Amino acid sequence: MQPTTEPPIPVDLDAAHALGVTDASGTLHTQGEPRRIFDLASVSKPLAALGVLVAVERGLVDLDEPAGPEGATVRHLLAHTAGYPFEGEETVGAVGARRIYSNTGFEVLAAHVEEATGHDFPDWMEQTVVQGLDLVDLEVDGSPAAGYRSTVDDLLVIGRELLTPTLLSAELHAEMTAVQYPGLSGLLPGYGRQKPNDWGLGVEIRDGKDPHWTGAHSSPRTFGHFGQAGSFLWVDPEAGLACAFLGEERFGPEHVRIWPGITDEVLARFAGRSRG
Repeated sequence: MQPTTEPPIPVDLDAAHALGVTDASGTLHTQGEPRRIFDLASVSKPLAALGVLVAVERGLVDLDEPAGPEGATVRHLLAHTAGYPFEGEETVGAVGARRIYSNTGFEVLAAHVEEATGHDFPDWMEQTVVQGLDLVDLEVDGSPAAGYRSTVDDLLVIGRELLTPTLLSAELHAEMTAVQYPGLSGLLPGYGRQKPNDWGLGVEIRDGKDPHWTGAHSSPRTFGHFGQAGSFLWVDPEAGLACAFLGEERFGPEHVRIWPGITDEVLARFAGRSRG
C-alpha cells in the first residue's frame, strides 16, 4: 500500500534523515530518505528480541530457563534485570533488583539462542525475522545489541508486525509488551533516572515516564526503543500507529528537543484514521 500524500512533518534537524508512519494495514507517510540504510544502534535490540521470541514461540527456548549469570533467565536478560552493566560480563547488581540497561545482556541472549537452535544468531535472524517478514534491507550481521542497519521502510514493516503479530502468538506478543518485574527503577540513557523504569521483553514501555523521547500525547502503552545513532521505533497500540526515525546525526540534545514534537504531530495527523 502506497503512503498518502502529506505535507512533511517538521523536523528541525540539520542532517539527513528519514521518517515514516504506518498503521497495521500499510504505510501512511514517509519523508526524507526512507530507502537509505542507516545505523540502528540500540534499535537493534527490539529486532533481536523478536528473533529470540520466535525461538520461544517454537519451543526451542523458554523465557524462564537459566541464561546469563547465576539465578538469571532469558526473561531477565530481555528485561535488563540480569545484573549486567552496560558493557562487560562482571555483574554490578543482583538479579531482578534493578533495571540496568545492558548491551552485554543481548550478546549473552544471542549466544544462548545459538546454543538452543544450532544456528548462528545472524543466520537465525535472517531465517526467522528477515525472511519471515519479507524484509529487503535489514542487515543483521552486527551486534544484536547495537549493530544492525536498516531503512525506515523495513522498520515500518517491523512496526506493523509489532502492531498485529504474525511471527508470535497473541499471547506471547502480549507478554513482550507487558511490564516485566514492575516497580524497578533505573537509568534511561539520555533521560535520567526513571522511577519506575518499565520495560517489556526487549522493548521499553512508556508508561508515565517524564522526560521521555516519545510525545506528550503518546499513550502509556506505547513501546519501542531509541538508539544512539539518532534512531527510534515506537508503537502506540491505542493509536494503532508505529513510527520510525533514522538519521545521520548521532543522538544528542537536538533529538531530545525535537522528537516529542515529531511524535505528537504524527499522532495528531494519523491517529484514528481509517484505512478501509
